Amino acid sequence: MIEMSLDPEAPLQQRYEKLLKITSALMARVEQSTTGSGAAYAQFERSARLEKEVRARTSDLNKALDLLNDSNARLAQATETARRAQSDLNNAIETVKEGFGLFDSDDRLVMYNSRFCATIADVKTRLVKGLSFDGYVDLIAASAHLALPPGETPATWAANRRARHKDEHVNFSVRLMGERWIQVSEHRTSAGGTVILQTDVSDIIRIERRERERLLDDQARIIHATLEHISQGVCIFDAKARLVGWNTHVSELLAVPITRLWLGAPFAAVFAGMLDGAPISRGGSLMRLQAWMAHEPRGTGTQFDARCGPLTLSVSAQPMPDQGFVVSFTDVTAEREAVRVTTEANETLERRVAERTAELSEAVAAAERANATKSRFVAAASHDLLQPLSAAKLYLSALEADPASINVRDVARKAQGALGSVEAILDALLEMSRLESGATTLEIGNVSLASLMSQLADEFGPLAARKGLDLRVVPSSGVIRTDAKTFRRVLQNLIANAVKYTTSGRVLIGARRCGPLWRVEVHDTGPGIPASQRQNVFKEFRRLNASASASEGMGLGLAIVERACNLLRHRLDLESVEGRGTCFAVSAYAAAPGVQPVDKARRDDADEESDLSGRVALLIDPQAATREALTALMECWGLTTLEAASGEDAEALLEEIGIVPDAVLVAARHAEAHSAIHVIRRLRALAGPVPACLITSDRSRPNQDACAAESIVFIPKPIDPEAILTALRADMVEKLEVA
Repeated sequence: MIEMSLDPEAPLQQRYEKLLKITSALMARVEQSTTGSGAAYAQFERSARLEKEVRARTSDLNKALDLLNDSNARLAQATETARRAQSDLNNAIETVKEGFGLFDSDDRLVMYNSRFCATIADVKTRLVKGLSFDGYVDLIAASAHLALPPGETPATWAANRRARHKDEHVNFSVRLMGERWIQVSEHRTSAGGTVILQTDVSDIIRIERRERERLLDDQARIIHATLEHISQGVCIFDAKARLVGWNTHVSELLAVPITRLWLGAPFAAVFAGMLDGAPISRGGSLMRLQAWMAHEPRGTGTQFDARCGPLTLSVSAQPMPDQGFVVSFTDVTAEREAVRVTTEANETLERRVAERTAELSEAVAAAERANATKSRFVAAASHDLLQPLSAAKLYLSALEADPASINVRDVARKAQGALGSVEAILDALLEMSRLESGATTLEIGNVSLASLMSQLADEFGPLAARKGLDLRVVPSSGVIRTDAKTFRRVLQNLIANAVKYTTSGRVLIGARRCGPLWRVEVHDTGPGIPASQRQNVFKEFRRLNASASASEGMGLGLAIVERACNLLRHRLDLESVEGRGTCFAVSAYAAAPGVQPVDKARRDDADEESDLSGRVALLIDPQAATREALTALMECWGLTTLEAASGEDAEALLEEIGIVPDAVLVAARHAEAHSAIHVIRRLRALAGPVPACLITSDRSRPNQDACAAESIVFIPKPIDPEAILTALRADMVEKLEVA
């Protein structure tokens, strides 16, 4: 029986031959059964159809066979091409001068050339395809040819190498035994693999080292020459504090033998004898340098000044990257001396500037006080001055309106009293102005308290008696250092206040010794001063008795006392019990023992009665009203008065009438006092050394000194008739006695 089945895995030619056998067997069976029944014909038809199908399948098999042959041919061609490409790639990577290794995306070695790890023999023999990257790193880390850096182990080297493998691009050098180096470059491929290139750079590094050594030698020569040409002394030490560089200035500045400076000399040997503070001292020693050097790590430098004999050295120590350090010594003697001199000059200048600033501030404050005082003067004096002036004007108007119906003498006395109040107010204002401006000139001398207080008792005794007060003076033998005129004015104001405000009882004046001081006290039994008002009584225009009139003062007396005491540097004290009385005390330094007092305040109040009738006085005043008033006053004294408006008019008048006057009075405006003295000098050249008086509102010390030098009586404005009368009597009596 013929096997009808076909093995699909059998070769095509075998299956074709088997189909031919099947076809032949079927044809033979059909031929044998043609004489049989109709069933045999049906079987024939089936065989014919089967043959047709076999032919179709055979045709398909032939086509499939052709396609398979074509595919096999192309596959063989592709295989050949791939083989040639692989061969070309192997040849290509083999021609690369560097070692080449390729790891796939799974970090498996898939390709390498003969130079890959060729310099590491024990690794080269163990390289196989499929080796993992970690295995490759472990082989190199364990290699006997690997020269590890100091302090690094194979395990740490391998860990660092794996860590760098994570970077996109890696480039580093690996040192091998036998002074050899390979440079490793690592790059990622687009498929996620890694290409490693190994380049032997031993020759390049050797050349670089030789070049570096040559450069270092050249640099060493240059550095040495540079060190020798700088003014500082320099020492260079390595990490173990051994001397590796220096210049000769170190020996000169530190006064150390040159034999101490040798290559490798320890720090302690170089500075032997200096680490205990000698000879460097005063301002620092090298012990600070030793302490800095011993401190680890030396992150920052140090700098300080030290004295070495006559020199001042600036010592500077700075660390270097290799843990060595450089010490330099600079001679800064001249600079430090200049700084010292400049500092002293600056301190002196600052002190002077501070003093001048304080003086200027004081002057500004004084000017501000003066301006404020001036404003207060103008505001307060306008009323108090106008009140007595208005009264005097009214008295004179009444006298002019109906002289027959009133007592002329009484009205004139009242008008004179009102004008006297104006004069007293103006005099107080001028005194305040002098004290505020500092124009008062002090003549400090020895003043007898006994004489001064006796004179004041005589002066205020009648006034106190008229008020029914008991004015007592306790005798004192004290002699003080003060200005007689100013101190007298202080006591005058204090006694005047005591008499003014005491309605009954007594006023007591005395002095007591308090250590180096004499304390002059003025007691009264007046109403006393409330505690809340004791600071205000020294202010201008302040009067506790608000109902007092301007004729009783403007409240300037105590203000003058306070300023005068400040000017004299005398202490002023106030003690008061309300309802019982007040005590003002002024303390001044006592004079040296045995010193005789020079009492300039003493005056001879005994006016000699001299007859002025028949005498001729020449009056020069540019103001007609004042000139007429003075003429009327002097004619009441019995004087014959010649009037002139200027010096030129006076000279012409004397030449015309041919009369020599017995006295000359010149009234000058405030700014013309000096010219008035010149007028008197010219008149004396014509009439001889006649007595002369200068009447002016300019009370400056130069004018008073100029009058004293010319023997001219100085009479300040506002004019005091008694002062003019006293001057004329004294001068004319003296002239008569001389004649």
